[in-house]
Amino acid sequence: MRADRTATFTESVIREMTRIANQYEAINLAQGFPDFPMPAPMKDAACAAIHGDINQYAITWGSPPLRLAIAEKYRRWYGMEVDPERDITVTCGATEAMAAVFLALLNPGDEVIVLEPFYENYGPDAILAGARPVFVPLEGKDWQLDPARLRAAFSRRTKAIIVNTPQNPTGRVLTSAEMSLIAELCIEFDAWAITDEIYEHIRYAGDHHVMATLPGMAERTVTISGLSKTFSCTGWRLGYAIAPAAESQAIRKVHDFLTVGAPAPLQAAGAVGMAFDADYYNHMSLNYRARRDLLTSSLSEAGFAFSIPEGAYYVLADFSALSDLRDVDFAKWMTKDIGVATVPGSSFYHDPASGSKLVRFAFCKRLETLERARGRLAQLATAGRS
Repeated sequence: MRADRTATFTESVIREMTRIANQYEAINLAQGFPDFPMPAPMKDAACAAIHGDINQYAITWGSPPLRLAIAEKYRRWYGMEVDPERDITVTCGATEAMAAVFLALLNPGDEVIVLEPFYENYGPDAILAGARPVFVPLEGKDWQLDPARLRAAFSRRTKAIIVNTPQNPTGRVLTSAEMSLIAELCIEFDAWAITDEIYEHIRYAGDHHVMATLPGMAERTVTISGLSKTFSCTGWRLGYAIAPAAESQAIRKVHDFLTVGAPAPLQAAGAVGMAFDADYYNHMSLNYRARRDLLTSSLSEAGFAFSIPEGAYYVLADFSALSDLRDVDFAKWMTKDIGVATVPGSSFYHDPASGSKLVRFAFCKRLETLERARGRLAQLATAGRS
């Protein structure tokens, strides 16, 4: 009695691992949410908005102050001219933004290119829209994009490509040359670039190249981002999609019937955060670099193999030297017996075998939390092959 489309994907493995972490009181390095406070000015602004009775529906596609703040931020940071009245749709997180964009722009039978390993939502989003994902692997220890394989994936059926940089789960930051190649192929095959830029300000190497600013791409790019990662407020569920006006109309219609709108008082506070200056972002990135360095040294000491992430706050690590188990069993064993929760690597691949010796760690945690995790990970050196 269930719709066939639900049979082709599972519940979120990431959220499942959080439940298992809670069950065993493990340190949760699985799900990407911080265990430290968000900026106080935004909390104060949210409280003020609630006490000021901003408690009813905002305009469906976002409160005017937040949309204006988003447009101003993109003008200030990237030189993008974004019309806050016509080009921006505020959503319940970047997750809803991606789903709304898929449903608004893709038809059944369309193909959408997904670089893998990939954030687990992209496949189900395509399936819910009736589209067919076409996977292109990032290759080697450093997760390189093969230009020839990417070009071969494009065809007359290609409607879009998902561009996630900095990337979850690998931490890759796509180069200017890689972004230019993607832009060239989108123009050649008349395809959309749907970008996931939620980690845009969390980088340790390379620059953030905004697809919509490349020649010929403003009219064929949908830019998706949000406040969750930048301001450590994943539970606020504030995201947005920036698209040309005609496509924004379609996105807004889908968004309206999915969620009506994002929380009104939190939108008021979000406008405050969008006005933060460069000092905030620089400080945040430096703090994440320290967390990255602490976790990567702990993983290296424990026997994992990995590439150092260039951005975002994840490490996708190979545990082949530590265990003969497959990823799901290893992650559950780690959670129960070592006390550190991770995400099985297979959840980031369309073929589970490709991620069967990988697990993902999140380091968006206090240094004290990561030090505790380091002590537990040290047990792996004496635990023997599990």
